[in-house]
Amino acid sequence: MPEYDPTPSLAPTTYTLFCPPHETSPSIARDFVATVLRARRLDALVDAASLCTSELVTNACVHAKGGDSALWLAVGAGNVRVFVFDGDENPPVIRELGADVWGEGGRGLQLVHALTEGRWGTAPAVPHGRPYPDGKAVWFDLATPGRP
Repeated sequence: MPEYDPTPSLAPTTYTLFCPPHETSPSIARDFVATVLRARRLDALVDAASLCTSELVTNACVHAKGGDSALWLAVGAGNVRVFVFDGDENPPVIRELGADVWGEGGRGLQLVHALTEGRWGTAPAVPHGRPYPDGKAVWFDLATPGRP
């Protein structure tokens, strides 16, 4: 029997999780991403990917009109990309950090920006169609260890 090869093929392997607008959805999404990355032996990315995922799913649950959202995780040869689709067409806005930097909320996209070294963005239309919500996708990339 051949040994498991943790190196992804050239075509990314994809995983999907549907997230209802519940307070538990961000933690479930975070655990989902962490489980997939550990199974793929990408432990070095677990913390950053989990935190960024939690932030994007939280934003979808809080700001996207209370509708369902969907997470799409793609593990490729050189990167891991996470999309969070929601029903709000408005792009997210990074808040400027004010004097109350320790106040609750408002730092999520700042964290995503820092942890991904600016490799995140939005797509105005959802390319996958149903059952993904109409609206937008917010995504981030993380380079796999040893890759550019």
